[in-house]
Amino acid sequence: MTLRIATRGSALARWQAERVATLLATDTELVIITTSGDARPDTPISAMGGTGVFVKEVEQALLDGRADVAVHSAKDLPSSPPPDGLLLAAFPERADVRDALVGSTLAGLPPGATIGSGSVRRRAQLAAIHPALQFAELRGSIVTRLEKASQFDAIVVAAAALERLGLLDQADEILDPSVMLPQVAQGALAVECRADDADALALVSTINDPAVARAVTAERAFLDGLRGGCDLPCGALATVHGDELVLQGVLASLDGTTVLRGTERGTEPEHLGRTLLQELLDHGGTELLERMR
Repeated sequence: MTLRIATRGSALARWQAERVATLLATDTELVIITTSGDARPDTPISAMGGTGVFVKEVEQALLDGRADVAVHSAKDLPSSPPPDGLLLAAFPERADVRDALVGSTLAGLPPGATIGSGSVRRRAQLAAIHPALQFAELRGSIVTRLEKASQFDAIVVAAAALERLGLLDQADEILDPSVMLPQVAQGALAVECRADDADALALVSTINDPAVARAVTAERAFLDGLRGGCDLPCGALATVHGDELVLQGVLASLDGTTVLRGTERGTEPEHLGRTLLQELLDHGGTELLERMR
C-alpha cells in the first residue's frame, strides 16, 4: 500500500512532507494541494481570516479520501480542534523555534528602517524594541521572501524554514525568545489523519514525539483561549523539563506600545496554557483586546 500524503506545494511544505515520509519508512506519494493562502499571495493573512488559510483545502483532501494523511507546519493550524472526522495524530519533531533577521542585525538597523513582515506578532515585538521602525507587507514562500529581502532594510522569517531548506547562512541574526517569542507551534510539524483510518493512525503514532506534543498542546491551549491567531500580536513557547512544562506567553498591542509577558509552570499542558492566558488577561490583556477589537 502506498500512503498518500497531502501537502502544500512550496519547497518548504514538500520538504516537510518528505521528511515525514522518511520517518514513516513506507511507500508514499505526495498529493499537492493549493490552499487559499497560496492562491492569494499578495493579501495579508489577517485579511483572509487569519489561521487556517493554509490548512482547510489540505484537510478537505483528507475528508474526500484523496489523501491518507496530511502534513502541516503546526503553526499554520487553527488552535481549535480539527474538523469532525479528523485527528491530529502526531507531532513528530520540532526544529529551531526562533525567528531570524535577514538583511541586518537588530543593532545594525538604522533609525526609521523598514522591516518586511506580514506578521503582526513580529511587528509588535520589534516595534516595542525599536519604536522608530517602519513595516511593510511581505508574504510568499521562504524563497520568494528571500528574493525580495533587498527591498527592505531587513526581513523576518522562521529560523526553522531557513534550516530545513539549507538556507540558514542567509540569517544575519537569530532572535532569542527573550527578544521575540515565536508563534505558537513554530518549528513543529503536525500530521493529521482521518479518525476512522485505524491503519494510518497506527502508523503515524509511531513517529509522535511526546515532548513535542506536550509543548505544542500547551501553546495551542494558550492561543485557543484568545480565539485568534495571525490577526493578534501574540506568541507562546513551552519547554519541557522532565515532567514539568515551562510556558512563556506574550500579548501585545498592534503598535508594540504595550507588551504583556508571563511565565507559568505545570504538568498538564492544556491547563497550563489556559492558566497563563488568564494571567495575562487579568493583568491588562482584557483591556488590550477590547481596544484592538
